[in-house]
Amino acid sequence: MITLMIQGTTSDAGKTTVVAALCRWLARQGVSVAPFKPQNMALNSAVTVDGGEIGRSTALHALACGIEPHSDMNPVLLKPHSDCGAQVILRGQVYGNMDALDYHAYKAEAMQSVMAAWRALSERYDVIIAEGAGSPAEINLRANDIANMGFAEAADCPVLLVGDIDRGGVFAQLVGTLDLLSASEQARTKGFIINRFRGDLALLEPGLDWLSERTGKPVVGVLPYLQGLVIDSEDSIGTSGSSTTDALNVIVPVLPRISNHNDFDPLRLHPKVNLQFIGPDQPIPPADLIILPGSKSTRADLAWLQAQGWPQAIAKHLRYGGKVLGICGGFQMLGERVDDPDSLEGKSGSTDGLGLLAMTTTMVAGKQLKEVQGTLLLDSHNPTTRTVFSGYEMHNGVSQGHALLRPLTCINGNHEGAISADNQIAGTYVHGIFDQPAACDALLQWAGLDSADNAVDYQQHRLEQLDRLADQVEQCLDTDWLRDLLGLNPSTDCGASTAP
Repeated sequence: MITLMIQGTTSDAGKTTVVAALCRWLARQGVSVAPFKPQNMALNSAVTVDGGEIGRSTALHALACGIEPHSDMNPVLLKPHSDCGAQVILRGQVYGNMDALDYHAYKAEAMQSVMAAWRALSERYDVIIAEGAGSPAEINLRANDIANMGFAEAADCPVLLVGDIDRGGVFAQLVGTLDLLSASEQARTKGFIINRFRGDLALLEPGLDWLSERTGKPVVGVLPYLQGLVIDSEDSIGTSGSSTTDALNVIVPVLPRISNHNDFDPLRLHPKVNLQFIGPDQPIPPADLIILPGSKSTRADLAWLQAQGWPQAIAKHLRYGGKVLGICGGFQMLGERVDDPDSLEGKSGSTDGLGLLAMTTTMVAGKQLKEVQGTLLLDSHNPTTRTVFSGYEMHNGVSQGHALLRPLTCINGNHEGAISADNQIAGTYVHGIFDQPAACDALLQWAGLDSADNAVDYQQHRLEQLDRLADQVEQCLDTDWLRDLLGLNPSTDCGASTAP
Protein backbone atom coordinates (compact mmCIF):
# COMPACT_ATOMS: atom_id res chain seq x y z
CA MET A 1 0.00 0.00 0.00
CA ILE A 2 1.17 3.53 -0.78
CA THR A 3 -0.26 6.89 0.19
CA LEU A 4 0.24 10.00 -1.94
CA MET A 5 -0.73 13.33 -0.41
CA ILE A 6 -1.87 16.38 -2.39
CA GLN A 7 -1.23 19.68 -0.63
CA GLY A 8 -1.84 23.22 -1.85
CA THR A 9 -0.13 26.57 -1.58
CA THR A 10 -3.41 28.17 -0.46
CA SER A 11 -7.01 27.34 0.22
CA ASP A 12 -8.87 26.79 -3.06
CA ALA A 13 -5.64 26.06 -4.94
CA GLY A 14 -7.34 23.03 -6.46
CA LYS A 15 -6.48 20.21 -4.06
CA THR A 16 -10.00 18.79 -4.12
CA THR A 17 -10.12 18.82 -7.91
CA VAL A 18 -6.68 17.22 -8.28
CA VAL A 19 -7.52 14.47 -5.78
CA ALA A 20 -10.79 13.78 -7.60
CA ALA A 21 -8.92 13.61 -10.91
CA LEU A 22 -6.25 11.22 -9.60
CA CYS A 23 -8.80 8.99 -7.84
CA ARG A 24 -10.87 8.69 -11.00
CA TRP A 25 -7.79 8.14 -13.18
CA LEU A 26 -6.62 5.28 -10.96
CA ALA A 27 -10.08 3.73 -10.60
CA ARG A 28 -10.52 3.66 -14.38
CA GLN A 29 -7.38 1.52 -14.53
CA GLY A 30 -8.75 -0.97 -12.03
CA VAL A 31 -6.53 0.21 -9.16
CA SER A 32 -7.88 -0.34 -5.64
CA VAL A 33 -7.87 3.28 -4.48
CA ALA A 34 -9.50 5.28 -1.67
CA PRO A 35 -9.48 8.95 -0.68
CA PHE A 36 -8.38 10.32 2.66
CA LYS A 37 -8.60 13.76 4.24
CA PRO A 38 -7.13 13.81 7.76
CA GLN A 39 -8.88 17.03 8.79
CA ASN A 40 -11.53 19.07 7.04
CA MET A 41 -13.32 22.25 8.03
CA ALA A 42 -16.55 22.53 6.10
CA LEU A 43 -20.30 22.85 6.50
CA ASN A 44 -20.99 20.70 3.45
CA SER A 45 -21.04 17.08 4.55
CA ALA A 46 -22.36 13.67 3.55
CA VAL A 47 -23.69 10.55 5.28
CA THR A 48 -21.45 7.49 5.07
CA VAL A 49 -22.21 3.84 4.55
CA ASP A 50 -21.30 3.13 8.19
CA GLY A 51 -23.71 5.76 9.54
CA GLY A 52 -21.20 8.55 10.01
CA GLU A 53 -20.57 12.01 8.59
CA ILE A 54 -17.69 13.25 6.43
CA GLY A 55 -16.93 16.26 4.27
CA ARG A 56 -18.89 16.42 1.02
CA SER A 57 -15.72 16.71 -1.08
CA THR A 58 -14.36 13.45 0.36
CA ALA A 59 -17.65 11.73 -0.49
CA LEU A 60 -17.14 12.98 -4.06
CA HIS A 61 -13.67 11.43 -4.03
CA ALA A 62 -15.18 8.11 -2.95
CA LEU A 63 -17.54 8.32 -5.91
CA ALA A 64 -14.53 8.93 -8.14
CA CYS A 65 -12.98 5.75 -6.75
CA GLY A 66 -16.18 3.79 -7.35
CA ILE A 67 -16.63 2.98 -3.64
CA GLU A 68 -19.04 3.95 -0.86
CA PRO A 69 -18.00 6.85 1.39
CA HIS A 70 -16.80 5.71 4.82
CA SER A 71 -16.09 7.66 8.00
CA ASP A 72 -12.45 6.47 7.92
CA MET A 73 -11.93 8.64 4.83
CA ASN A 74 -12.28 11.90 6.80
CA PRO A 75 -11.56 11.14 10.47
CA VAL A 76 -11.70 14.76 11.69
CA LEU A 77 -14.45 17.07 10.45
CA LEU A 78 -14.84 20.54 11.93
CA LYS A 79 -18.20 22.25 11.39
CA PRO A 80 -17.96 25.91 12.47
CA HIS A 81 -20.90 27.29 14.44
CA SER A 82 -19.21 30.65 15.09
CA ASP A 83 -16.05 32.52 14.11
CA CYS A 84 -14.17 30.92 17.01
CA GLY A 85 -15.94 27.61 17.63
CA ALA A 86 -16.87 24.42 15.83
CA GLN A 87 -18.51 21.05 16.27
CA VAL A 88 -15.82 18.37 16.24
CA ILE A 89 -16.68 15.10 14.49
CA LEU A 90 -14.31 12.16 14.96
CA ARG A 91 -14.54 9.19 12.61
CA GLY A 92 -18.05 10.16 11.63
CA GLN A 93 -19.56 10.82 15.08
CA VAL A 94 -20.02 14.02 17.07
CA TYR A 95 -17.34 14.40 19.75
CA GLY A 96 -18.44 17.83 21.03
CA ASN A 97 -18.08 21.58 20.57
CA MET A 98 -14.72 23.33 21.01
CA ASP A 99 -13.40 26.82 20.59
CA ALA A 100 -10.34 27.32 18.41
CA LEU A 101 -7.78 27.40 21.23
CA ASP A 102 -9.18 24.28 22.91
CA TYR A 103 -9.13 22.38 19.64
CA HIS A 104 -5.58 23.50 18.90
CA ALA A 105 -4.56 21.92 22.22
CA TYR A 106 -6.62 18.81 21.45
CA LYS A 107 -5.02 18.10 18.06
CA ALA A 108 -2.41 15.73 19.49
CA GLU A 109 -5.25 13.48 20.66
CA ALA A 110 -7.17 13.93 17.40
CA MET A 111 -4.08 12.67 15.61
CA GLN A 112 -4.71 9.25 17.13
CA SER A 113 -8.07 9.08 15.36
CA VAL A 114 -6.43 10.23 12.13
CA MET A 115 -3.77 7.54 12.16
CA ALA A 116 -6.19 4.81 13.23
CA ALA A 117 -8.50 5.66 10.34
CA TRP A 118 -5.60 5.78 7.88
CA ARG A 119 -4.33 2.39 9.02
CA ALA A 120 -7.82 0.93 8.66
CA LEU A 121 -8.06 2.22 5.07
CA SER A 122 -4.55 0.98 4.33
CA GLU A 123 -5.65 -2.56 5.12
CA ARG A 124 -8.48 -2.36 2.57
CA TYR A 125 -6.96 -0.49 -0.41
CA ASP A 126 -3.73 -0.56 -2.39
CA VAL A 127 -3.45 3.19 -3.00
CA ILE A 128 -4.64 6.10 -0.86
CA ILE A 129 -4.81 9.62 -2.27
CA ALA A 130 -4.81 12.01 0.68
CA GLU A 131 -5.79 15.67 0.60
CA GLY A 132 -4.34 18.41 2.75
CA ALA A 133 -6.19 21.45 4.07
CA GLY A 134 -5.34 25.08 3.48
CA SER A 135 -1.57 25.40 3.20
CA PRO A 136 1.30 23.51 4.90
CA ALA A 137 3.12 26.84 5.30
CA GLU A 138 0.72 28.36 7.86
CA ILE A 139 3.39 28.97 10.49
CA ASN A 140 0.91 29.62 13.31
CA LEU A 141 -0.78 26.24 12.75
CA ARG A 142 2.25 24.01 12.32
CA ALA A 143 2.48 22.90 15.96
CA ASN A 144 0.72 19.51 16.31
CA ASP A 145 -0.42 19.75 12.68
CA ILE A 146 -2.62 16.87 11.57
CA ALA A 147 -3.94 18.29 8.29
CA ASN A 148 -0.85 18.61 6.11
CA MET A 149 2.81 17.82 6.76
CA GLY A 150 2.09 16.56 10.27
CA PHE A 151 0.15 13.69 8.75
CA ALA A 152 2.57 13.25 5.84
CA GLU A 153 5.48 12.89 8.25
CA ALA A 154 3.58 10.44 10.48
CA ALA A 155 2.50 8.35 7.48
CA ASP A 156 5.88 8.80 5.77
CA CYS A 157 4.24 9.49 2.43
CA PRO A 158 5.28 11.56 -0.61
CA VAL A 159 3.63 14.90 -1.30
CA LEU A 160 2.75 16.82 -4.46
CA LEU A 161 2.24 20.57 -4.11
CA VAL A 162 -0.51 22.29 -6.13
CA GLY A 163 -0.46 25.97 -7.05
CA ASP A 164 -3.23 28.01 -8.70
CA ILE A 165 -1.88 30.08 -11.58
CA ASP A 166 -5.24 31.71 -12.28
CA ARG A 167 -4.97 33.87 -9.18
CA GLY A 168 -1.42 34.95 -10.12
CA GLY A 169 1.99 34.55 -8.53
CA VAL A 170 2.13 30.79 -8.86
CA PHE A 171 5.95 30.60 -8.84
CA ALA A 172 6.10 32.66 -5.65
CA GLN A 173 3.38 30.43 -4.19
CA LEU A 174 5.29 27.23 -4.88
CA VAL A 175 8.82 28.41 -4.04
CA GLY A 176 7.72 30.33 -0.97
CA THR A 177 5.71 27.41 0.40
CA LEU A 178 8.58 25.01 -0.15
CA ASP A 179 11.06 27.35 1.53
CA LEU A 180 8.90 27.57 4.68
CA LEU A 181 8.92 23.79 5.15
CA SER A 182 11.41 21.83 7.25
CA ALA A 183 14.21 19.90 5.56
CA SER A 184 12.40 16.57 5.90
CA GLU A 185 9.15 18.09 4.58
CA GLN A 186 10.98 19.56 1.60
CA ALA A 187 12.49 16.15 0.87
CA ARG A 188 9.11 14.40 0.82
CA THR A 189 7.69 17.06 -1.52
CA LYS A 190 8.38 15.23 -4.78
CA GLY A 191 7.02 17.67 -7.37
CA PHE A 192 4.55 20.35 -8.38
CA ILE A 193 1.26 20.56 -10.23
CA ILE A 194 0.16 23.89 -11.66
CA ASN A 195 -3.60 24.28 -11.80
CA ARG A 196 -6.11 26.40 -13.78
CA PHE A 197 -3.84 27.55 -16.61
CA ARG A 198 -5.29 29.53 -19.52
CA GLY A 199 -3.37 30.31 -22.68
CA ASP A 200 -0.46 28.99 -24.71
CA LEU A 201 1.61 26.53 -22.70
CA ALA A 202 4.72 27.50 -24.67
CA LEU A 203 4.68 30.87 -22.92
CA LEU A 204 4.78 29.13 -19.54
CA GLU A 205 7.62 26.72 -20.27
CA PRO A 206 10.52 29.06 -19.37
CA GLY A 207 8.95 29.48 -15.94
CA LEU A 208 8.53 25.73 -15.55
CA ASP A 209 12.18 25.18 -16.40
CA TRP A 210 13.23 27.85 -13.88
CA LEU A 211 11.05 26.30 -11.18
CA SER A 212 12.59 22.86 -11.65
CA GLU A 213 16.13 24.28 -11.68
CA ARG A 214 15.44 26.47 -8.63
CA THR A 215 13.96 23.68 -6.51
CA GLY A 216 15.40 20.51 -8.00
CA LYS A 217 11.88 19.11 -8.26
CA PRO A 218 9.86 18.33 -11.39
CA VAL A 219 6.69 20.00 -12.57
CA VAL A 220 4.49 16.93 -12.97
CA GLY A 221 2.14 18.81 -15.27
CA VAL A 222 -0.06 21.83 -15.92
CA LEU A 223 -3.82 21.38 -15.66
CA PRO A 224 -6.02 23.73 -17.70
CA TYR A 225 -8.79 25.99 -16.48
CA LEU A 226 -11.92 23.94 -17.17
CA GLN A 227 -14.87 26.07 -18.16
CA GLY A 228 -18.24 24.94 -16.82
CA LEU A 229 -16.81 22.46 -14.32
CA VAL A 230 -19.45 21.85 -11.62
CA ILE A 231 -18.55 19.35 -8.90
CA ASP A 232 -19.26 19.18 -5.18
CA SER A 233 -17.36 21.96 -3.42
CA GLU A 234 -16.39 22.37 0.21
CA ASP A 235 -17.40 25.98 0.72
CA SER A 236 -17.46 28.07 -2.47
CA ILE A 237 -20.92 29.01 -3.69
CA GLY A 238 -21.65 29.49 -7.39
CA THR A 239 -24.68 30.85 -9.17
CA SER A 240 -26.26 30.32 -12.54
CA GLY A 241 -28.65 32.22 -14.72
CA SER A 242 -30.90 30.83 -17.41
CA SER A 243 -31.13 32.77 -20.65
CA THR A 244 -34.73 31.74 -21.30
CA THR A 245 -37.51 34.24 -20.67
CA ASP A 246 -39.71 31.61 -19.00
CA ALA A 247 -37.10 30.60 -16.42
CA LEU A 248 -38.14 30.02 -12.82
CA ASN A 249 -36.48 32.58 -10.53
CA VAL A 250 -35.15 30.93 -7.37
CA ILE A 251 -33.35 32.79 -4.58
CA VAL A 252 -31.47 31.40 -1.58
CA PRO A 253 -30.16 33.52 1.33
CA VAL A 254 -26.48 32.90 2.06
CA LEU A 255 -26.79 32.33 5.78
CA PRO A 256 -23.63 32.97 7.83
CA ARG A 257 -23.55 29.24 8.69
CA ILE A 258 -25.18 27.87 5.54
CA SER A 259 -24.68 24.12 5.29
CA ASN A 260 -24.91 21.65 2.44
CA HIS A 261 -25.46 24.26 -0.25
CA ASN A 262 -24.62 21.43 -2.67
CA ASP A 263 -28.35 20.72 -2.41
CA PHE A 264 -28.79 23.39 -5.06
CA ASP A 265 -26.22 22.22 -7.63
CA PRO A 266 -28.95 20.49 -9.70
CA LEU A 267 -30.77 23.83 -9.86
CA ARG A 268 -27.59 25.58 -11.00
CA LEU A 269 -27.48 23.16 -13.91
CA HIS A 270 -31.17 23.34 -14.82
CA PRO A 271 -31.72 25.10 -18.17
CA LYS A 272 -34.96 26.72 -17.00
CA VAL A 273 -33.93 27.87 -13.53
CA ASN A 274 -32.33 31.18 -12.68
CA LEU A 275 -30.70 30.50 -9.31
CA GLN A 276 -29.35 33.37 -7.22
CA PHE A 277 -27.64 33.24 -3.84
CA ILE A 278 -28.35 36.46 -1.93
CA GLY A 279 -25.55 37.54 0.39
CA PRO A 280 -25.52 39.97 3.30
CA ASP A 281 -26.79 43.48 2.59
CA GLN A 282 -27.75 42.58 -0.98
CA PRO A 283 -31.19 43.60 -2.25
CA ILE A 284 -33.72 40.77 -2.11
CA PRO A 285 -35.10 40.47 -5.66
CA PRO A 286 -38.55 39.24 -6.69
CA ALA A 287 -38.68 35.48 -7.21
CA ASP A 288 -40.97 32.55 -7.89
CA LEU A 289 -39.40 30.39 -5.20
CA ILE A 290 -37.49 31.23 -2.02
CA ILE A 291 -35.51 28.35 -0.51
CA LEU A 292 -34.23 28.56 3.05
CA PRO A 293 -31.16 26.29 3.15
CA GLY A 294 -29.63 24.18 5.87
CA SER A 295 -27.82 25.85 8.75
CA LYS A 296 -25.24 24.79 11.35
CA SER A 297 -26.56 27.47 13.72
CA THR A 298 -30.29 27.72 13.13
CA ARG A 299 -31.08 30.25 15.87
CA ALA A 300 -28.17 32.55 15.03
CA ASP A 301 -29.03 32.41 11.33
CA LEU A 302 -32.67 33.19 12.16
CA ALA A 303 -31.46 36.35 13.89
CA TRP A 304 -29.45 37.19 10.77
CA LEU A 305 -32.53 36.72 8.56
CA GLN A 306 -34.45 39.09 10.81
CA ALA A 307 -31.71 41.72 10.65
CA GLN A 308 -31.49 41.43 6.85
CA GLY A 309 -35.23 41.98 6.32
CA TRP A 310 -36.06 38.51 5.02
CA PRO A 311 -39.30 38.03 7.04
CA GLN A 312 -40.81 41.12 5.40
CA ALA A 313 -39.58 40.05 1.97
CA ILE A 314 -41.01 36.53 2.44
CA ALA A 315 -44.38 37.93 3.58
CA LYS A 316 -44.58 40.11 0.46
CA HIS A 317 -43.46 37.17 -1.69
CA LEU A 318 -46.29 35.01 -0.32
CA ARG A 319 -48.89 37.77 -0.82
CA TYR A 320 -48.02 37.76 -4.51
CA GLY A 321 -48.41 33.97 -4.76
CA GLY A 322 -44.77 32.90 -4.45
CA LYS A 323 -43.64 29.60 -2.96
CA VAL A 324 -41.29 28.99 -0.01
CA LEU A 325 -39.33 25.79 0.66
CA GLY A 326 -37.25 25.10 3.76
CA ILE A 327 -34.59 22.36 3.89
CA CYS A 328 -33.37 21.00 7.23
CA GLY A 329 -32.41 24.10 9.26
CA GLY A 330 -34.43 26.18 6.82
CA PHE A 331 -37.42 23.93 7.56
CA GLN A 332 -36.96 24.54 11.29
CA MET A 333 -36.92 28.31 10.66
CA LEU A 334 -40.38 28.15 9.08
CA GLY A 335 -41.91 27.16 12.43
CA GLU A 336 -42.97 29.22 15.42
CA ARG A 337 -39.96 28.62 17.66
CA VAL A 338 -36.57 26.90 17.85
CA ASP A 339 -35.40 25.76 21.31
CA ASP A 340 -31.85 24.75 22.19
CA PRO A 341 -31.90 23.96 25.94
CA ASP A 342 -28.60 22.06 25.93
CA SER A 343 -26.47 24.52 23.92
CA LEU A 344 -25.99 22.11 21.02
CA GLU A 345 -25.63 24.91 18.46
CA GLY A 346 -24.56 27.82 20.64
CA LYS A 347 -25.85 29.47 23.79
CA SER A 348 -28.91 27.82 25.30
CA GLY A 349 -32.24 29.53 24.77
CA SER A 350 -35.16 29.94 22.39
CA THR A 351 -35.63 31.98 19.23
CA ASP A 352 -38.87 32.87 17.49
CA GLY A 353 -39.19 31.34 14.03
CA LEU A 354 -40.80 32.88 10.99
CA GLY A 355 -44.22 31.62 12.10
CA LEU A 356 -45.15 30.23 8.68
CA LEU A 357 -45.80 26.66 9.85
CA ALA A 358 -47.54 25.60 13.08
CA MET A 359 -44.67 23.71 14.65
CA THR A 360 -41.78 24.08 17.09
CA THR A 361 -38.33 22.51 17.00
CA THR A 362 -36.16 21.39 19.91
CA MET A 363 -32.47 20.65 19.48
CA VAL A 364 -31.69 17.29 21.08
CA ALA A 365 -28.47 15.31 21.39
CA GLY A 366 -27.98 12.45 18.96
CA LYS A 367 -27.67 13.67 15.40
CA GLN A 368 -29.86 11.95 12.82
CA LEU A 369 -27.53 10.59 10.14
CA LYS A 370 -29.17 8.36 7.57
CA GLU A 371 -29.81 7.87 3.90
CA VAL A 372 -33.50 7.84 3.02
CA GLN A 373 -35.84 6.97 0.18
CA GLY A 374 -39.46 8.00 -0.08
CA THR A 375 -42.19 9.67 -2.08
CA LEU A 376 -43.23 13.29 -2.43
CA LEU A 377 -46.79 14.04 -1.33
CA LEU A 378 -47.24 17.24 -3.31
CA ASP A 379 -50.70 16.12 -4.52
CA SER A 380 -52.44 14.33 -1.67
CA HIS A 381 -55.62 13.92 -3.75
CA ASN A 382 -53.90 11.92 -6.48
CA PRO A 383 -51.57 9.20 -5.14
CA THR A 384 -50.59 8.15 -8.67
CA THR A 385 -48.66 11.40 -9.06
CA ARG A 386 -46.43 10.73 -6.08
CA THR A 387 -42.78 10.91 -7.08
CA VAL A 388 -39.99 8.74 -5.67
CA PHE A 389 -36.88 10.48 -4.30
CA SER A 390 -33.77 9.64 -2.30
CA GLY A 391 -31.53 11.75 -0.11
CA TYR A 392 -30.17 11.92 3.41
CA GLU A 393 -30.98 13.40 6.81
CA MET A 394 -28.39 15.15 8.97
CA HIS A 395 -29.82 17.11 11.89
CA ASN A 396 -30.23 17.38 15.67
CA GLY A 397 -33.66 18.98 15.80
CA VAL A 398 -36.99 17.28 16.49
CA SER A 399 -40.05 19.14 15.19
CA GLN A 400 -43.60 18.86 16.53
CA GLY A 401 -46.89 20.55 15.72
CA HIS A 402 -50.09 20.56 13.69
CA ALA A 403 -48.21 21.51 10.50
CA LEU A 404 -46.76 17.99 10.39
CA LEU A 405 -50.25 16.55 9.90
CA ARG A 406 -49.91 17.70 6.27
CA PRO A 407 -46.59 16.01 5.36
CA LEU A 408 -44.45 16.78 2.34
CA THR A 409 -42.92 13.31 2.08
CA CYS A 410 -43.44 9.70 3.12
CA ILE A 411 -40.31 7.76 4.12
CA ASN A 412 -40.60 4.05 4.90
CA GLY A 413 -44.27 4.50 5.69
CA ASN A 414 -43.64 7.45 8.01
CA HIS A 415 -44.76 10.97 7.21
CA GLU A 416 -42.06 13.65 7.14
CA GLY A 417 -41.89 17.39 6.54
CA ALA A 418 -44.87 19.66 6.03
CA ILE A 419 -46.80 21.52 3.34
CA SER A 420 -49.21 24.33 4.14
CA ALA A 421 -52.95 24.15 3.50
CA ASP A 422 -52.67 26.88 0.85
CA ASN A 423 -49.89 24.89 -0.91
CA GLN A 424 -47.46 27.82 -0.79
CA ILE A 425 -45.06 26.75 1.99
CA ALA A 426 -43.24 23.45 2.35
CA GLY A 427 -40.38 22.03 4.36
CA THR A 428 -38.36 18.85 4.75
CA TYR A 429 -35.37 17.51 6.67
CA VAL A 430 -34.13 15.71 3.53
CA HIS A 431 -30.96 16.93 1.83
CA GLY A 432 -30.29 16.02 -1.81
CA ILE A 433 -33.96 16.07 -2.71
CA PHE A 434 -33.26 17.79 -6.06
CA ASP A 435 -30.66 15.21 -7.15
CA GLN A 436 -33.09 12.86 -8.93
CA PRO A 437 -34.61 14.34 -12.11
CA ALA A 438 -38.18 13.21 -11.37
CA ALA A 439 -38.20 14.69 -7.87
CA CYS A 440 -36.56 17.89 -9.08
CA ASP A 441 -39.15 18.22 -11.86
CA ALA A 442 -42.02 17.67 -9.41
CA LEU A 443 -40.77 20.27 -6.94
CA LEU A 444 -40.13 22.84 -9.67
CA GLN A 445 -43.58 22.24 -11.11
CA TRP A 446 -45.02 22.83 -7.62
CA ALA A 447 -43.00 26.06 -7.52
CA GLY A 448 -44.53 27.27 -10.78
CA LEU A 449 -42.38 26.04 -13.67
CA ASP A 450 -44.74 25.19 -16.54
CA SER A 451 -42.63 22.64 -18.38
CA ALA A 452 -40.73 20.98 -15.56
CA ASP A 453 -39.16 18.13 -17.51
CA ASN A 454 -35.59 19.34 -18.05
CA ALA A 455 -33.89 18.38 -14.79
CA VAL A 456 -30.35 17.08 -14.99
CA ASP A 457 -29.50 13.58 -13.80
CA TYR A 458 -27.12 14.95 -11.19
CA GLN A 459 -25.43 11.65 -10.34
CA GLN A 460 -24.67 11.04 -14.01
CA HIS A 461 -23.45 14.63 -14.32
CA ARG A 462 -21.04 14.12 -11.42
CA LEU A 463 -19.61 11.00 -13.02
CA GLU A 464 -19.18 12.78 -16.34
CA GLN A 465 -17.33 15.63 -14.62
CA LEU A 466 -15.07 13.15 -12.83
CA ASP A 467 -14.25 11.44 -16.12
CA ARG A 468 -13.51 14.85 -17.59
CA LEU A 469 -10.98 15.42 -14.79
CA ALA A 470 -9.42 11.99 -15.26
CA ASP A 471 -9.01 12.74 -18.97
CA GLN A 472 -6.96 15.82 -17.99
CA VAL A 473 -4.63 13.64 -15.92
CA GLU A 474 -4.00 11.48 -18.99
CA GLN A 475 -3.47 14.47 -21.26
CA CYS A 476 -1.62 16.94 -19.04
CA LEU A 477 0.31 15.12 -16.32
CA ASP A 478 3.36 12.87 -16.57
CA THR A 479 1.48 9.64 -15.92
CA ASP A 480 4.60 7.43 -16.27
CA TRP A 481 6.23 9.49 -13.50
CA LEU A 482 3.09 9.20 -11.38
CA ARG A 483 2.94 5.42 -11.83
CA ASP A 484 6.57 5.15 -10.76
CA LEU A 485 5.87 7.28 -7.69
CA LEU A 486 2.90 5.08 -6.78
CA GLY A 487 4.80 1.86 -7.44
CA LEU A 488 2.37 0.76 -10.14
CA ASN A 489 3.62 -1.63 -12.80
CA PRO A 490 2.71 -0.40 -16.30
CA SER A 491 0.74 -3.61 -16.76
CA THR A 492 -1.68 -2.27 -14.15
CA ASP A 493 -2.92 0.15 -16.81
CA CYS A 494 -5.24 -2.31 -18.47
CA GLY A 495 -7.47 0.36 -19.95
CA ALA A 496 -10.63 -1.12 -18.41
CA SER A 497 -12.96 0.96 -16.32
CA THR A 498 -14.29 -0.58 -13.12
CA ALA A 499 -15.59 2.67 -11.64
CA PRO A 500 -19.28 3.49 -12.18
